[in-house]
Amino acid sequence: MTSAQVDEGQDGRPAVAVTDAAPAGEGYRRALGARQIQMIAIGGAIGTGLFLGAGKAISKAGPSLVLAYAVAGLVIFFIMRALGELLMYRPVSGAFSEYAREFIGPFAGFVTGWTYWLFWVVTGITEVTAAAQYMTFWFDIPQWVSALIFTIILYGVNLISVKLFGELEFWFSMVKVTAIVGMILICAGILTLGFSDAGDTASVTHLWADGGFFPRGIKGTLMTLQIVMFAFLAVELVGVTAGESTDPKTVLPKAVNAVPWRIAVFYVGALVMILSVVPWTAFKPGISPFVAAFEEMGLGIGAGIVNFVVLTAALSSCNSGMYSTGRMLRDLALNGQGPQFFTRLTRSGTPLIGTTFSAALMLVGVWINYQWPGDAFTYVVSFATISGMWAWIMILLCQIRYRGLADRGVLPRSAFRAPGAPYTSVFALAFIGMVIVMMGIDKDTRISLYCAPLWALLLGISYLALKARNPENKAFEKS
Repeated sequence: MTSAQVDEGQDGRPAVAVTDAAPAGEGYRRALGARQIQMIAIGGAIGTGLFLGAGKAISKAGPSLVLAYAVAGLVIFFIMRALGELLMYRPVSGAFSEYAREFIGPFAGFVTGWTYWLFWVVTGITEVTAAAQYMTFWFDIPQWVSALIFTIILYGVNLISVKLFGELEFWFSMVKVTAIVGMILICAGILTLGFSDAGDTASVTHLWADGGFFPRGIKGTLMTLQIVMFAFLAVELVGVTAGESTDPKTVLPKAVNAVPWRIAVFYVGALVMILSVVPWTAFKPGISPFVAAFEEMGLGIGAGIVNFVVLTAALSSCNSGMYSTGRMLRDLALNGQGPQFFTRLTRSGTPLIGTTFSAALMLVGVWINYQWPGDAFTYVVSFATISGMWAWIMILLCQIRYRGLADRGVLPRSAFRAPGAPYTSVFALAFIGMVIVMMGIDKDTRISLYCAPLWALLLGISYLALKARNPENKAFEKS
């Protein structure tokens, strides 16, 4: 137990109390404060999936999308509480791969670490490219110039210090939160005071009057689940920050417990208000529901405001990607499952080589996207959803395994136990399984399921090669 000390729980059984000391051997500095961790958690739950992707989901499901977000949000809470239980047992920067390695096996840790790294590299590529596209709204400059500038700036921020990363992420998240709260307040004002062009027609009856609450049927709602779950990807990023939090015992549980109301306000609340002011039939795929709502209200400045917000959301995601990829590569290297040069840290405690390598790949991805914007690149991007959900699956499986060991007294119990577990974790796994089935049914997302076996085969071959090359390496032995 490198990062926890055993205490007596309320029922007399051992419980874990997390200390403020960094886990031995990690070398990171605990520089992320409470407000930064809180806003990183909020930012992870709010991204382009809401600001842009919700338009397509509304056209597919109508007002029932609100229910889809609510149910999916409950599942996300189960996942985050499972993660919280593991974090309080042992807070480490390599969270997902560390737990997979401990509770399932070395191969699971290897696959989880490299898959989560790939998820953020692919996400970083798409987000920095999107950010460059958003800049053309105001400036007539080549897209690759903006992409290069953004990548260099975010790379520099991540190398200077983790505190600067946290500060930048704090303000990125603040912009997103302010935009959503502002939209909710404007919609509330229209519904109660009747101002703007939408004032005469705005009514909560839009939630059921235009074809019913399920205008596309239950199937239409189910088919939006992959879009909904994609919107929540990165909420688990708070787990990667565990090894660098100034007070993980206090901060992390608060961040996890705040997930339900964040989803209730920022997703369910925002959609209820927007769909009450503007009929769901007015929303189109590929158009931000926020932009569409502003246009229906007759507020011409809306397009520029939303463009700034989605630019911020894209840069936030790319910033998080650079942060997490460097940590994940270093965790793999420390455990003998990656090149040893990834273990190097700067004087400020940031993983220099891992971050540089990931940033370079993001730049290559921008160039590929510029040269071949067709199907080949789309196939890679579609893999982001399934690779991101793999981390959730590992969190849930590890929590079920840990809870069983803790209940039998083999391991100390966490001071932050997930309520209803392991049943809630099993339910969340079943829900994710249903989403994967829906992805297979939908021809637009089916390609990601084709990519997954190829990636698994590549990882399997790499793992066997590493194991054959280093047969005495304990990293390949189950603890």
